[in-house]
Amino acid sequence: MMFERDFRVGDVLSVTCPFTPTTVDRGLMWNHVSVRWPWRRIDTDSDFFRWNGGVALGVADDHQVPSEAGMELFRTDPPPERLAAGDACRVGVPPTVVHVTAVDHHDPPLETGWLPRPALGVTVLRRGLSYREYADDDHLNGVGYTLHPGDGTPFTFELLMRPYAFLQPGDELADAAGRAWRFDGPWDWTAFDGNGPGAGPAWPLVLLTRSGAPRLVADAEAVAERTAVGSHQETVRHWMSLTEASPTP
Repeated sequence: MMFERDFRVGDVLSVTCPFTPTTVDRGLMWNHVSVRWPWRRIDTDSDFFRWNGGVALGVADDHQVPSEAGMELFRTDPPPERLAAGDACRVGVPPTVVHVTAVDHHDPPLETGWLPRPALGVTVLRRGLSYREYADDDHLNGVGYTLHPGDGTPFTFELLMRPYAFLQPGDELADAAGRAWRFDGPWDWTAFDGNGPGAGPAWPLVLLTRSGAPRLVADAEAVAERTAVGSHQETVRHWMSLTEASPTP
């Protein structure tokens, strides 16, 4: 399944990028190896950045996780410890399961020093890494590793799970326990009674409004049908089984 622009927080994806020939700028140093990036062009019109065409890739160190290097998706072939400046190698992303922690649209596209200028940033964490592990790291800001679909890198994304795909941010709903809720994301539920989310909404759910307006009958029927069986807790457990991560900070 190929798609470039339809991403939501909570999505579980498999991401790949074909291994492509390149050369090494700098061998392994400080948990990074630098290679010439085969998919971007230098932006000669940039007023603020002077990119030299190289990208430093983090090399995971089990003794320094959580770390920026520990989130790296790209790999080299041969591995970094066998590379020196000037060596030929390949760079790409083997099939890797990630979950989306943030989606940012940029209009106008960001000025980064390289082309194409990115109009979309999708921040992810690899399977086994939770947002909470990074929440206290001032450098990483608890966010994750940002990809730029559409920047020329030939990513392939496969959607494995989208929790609450049948809802839209801003939906207002009533649950089976008589509580009213606002949905702003699969792990971002606000109860109107002010008592906190607790165990989350009790299924089945009734759609009350969408985009601030009364819901359409077809939308309400879809929500009722999708929540007729199962539960919020089952959704969380399924998501955790795919990501091996915690869904909340």
